[in-house]
Amino acid sequence: MTSHPTALTPTAALLTAAGVAVALLAACSPASEADVDAGADASAEDSTEGSTEGSTEGSTEQAAPPAVEDTSRLDEVLDAGSLAVCTTGDYPPFTELDEETGEYTGIDVDMARDLAEHLAVEIDWVQTTWDDLMDDYLAECDIAVGGISINTARSEQVFFSAPLMEDGKTPITRCENVDEYRTIEQINDPDVTSIMPSGGTNEIFAQEHYPDGDLVTHDNLTIFDQIVDGEADVMTTDRSEVLWIAHEYDELCAVNPDEPFDYFEKAYMLPRGDTVMKHYVDQWLVMALNDGTYDEITEPWFGDDVDL
Repeated sequence: MTSHPTALTPTAALLTAAGVAVALLAACSPASEADVDAGADASAEDSTEGSTEGSTEGSTEQAAPPAVEDTSRLDEVLDAGSLAVCTTGDYPPFTELDEETGEYTGIDVDMARDLAEHLAVEIDWVQTTWDDLMDDYLAECDIAVGGISINTARSEQVFFSAPLMEDGKTPITRCENVDEYRTIEQINDPDVTSIMPSGGTNEIFAQEHYPDGDLVTHDNLTIFDQIVDGEADVMTTDRSEVLWIAHEYDELCAVNPDEPFDYFEKAYMLPRGDTVMKHYVDQWLVMALNDGTYDEITEPWFGDDVDL
């Protein structure tokens, strides 16, 4: 037997419709202040619980923050009141030691003094050689200065400051012989005596590019006298040094100073990995290179007409 829904009487249907209408009006009408406050409290409670749970879960899952960097060499220098500076003292115009007075002079020597003045510390000079520069720096010094070239071998062991100048290897010889030594091929000859100090980038360059040449080493402070006296034919060194030597010796002339054989920059050696120390020195250099300090220091050595 099939059942059928019971039909509503007109009165019942009217009452039912009225009830639906009342319910719809209640749903659409604005909530009372009590309802709003209650809803806000519930929402805030849910939000607080959610954020607390999320924060707790996140903190347990996130990696620990990076460790604070160890004390910088800069802090050690400031605490000690002294800056240990390695320099060879044999490479004018950048660094030269007067054996009689024990005083250092040179462009980078004066720059190191300016840095120490900014730090309000004294300088402890450490004399080194080109052969021992890296070992002495790593063992004893906070910074190394004195016409030091940036290269990848050195960069494996130290940081370098921002560069002070662009440079490159170029020959210098007696003025009457300039045309004989304009190219690497001309210099790489058994009959050509190339002279250089022991250690450093000049010797490395000569050994690499003049394997067939006659290569001799000599004390760097009197090395150019050897060329003047005819004991050597040519020296390939940094353009900056060549320009200074040509200014000092009437007998010697720069060869291709505006077209060097290679390219590199000069800078100061700093502790590897010490970003705090490097940042300080770089900021000091930016100021010195732009406020006239560096120009004032270099002018007595090169004059106004040399563009480094």
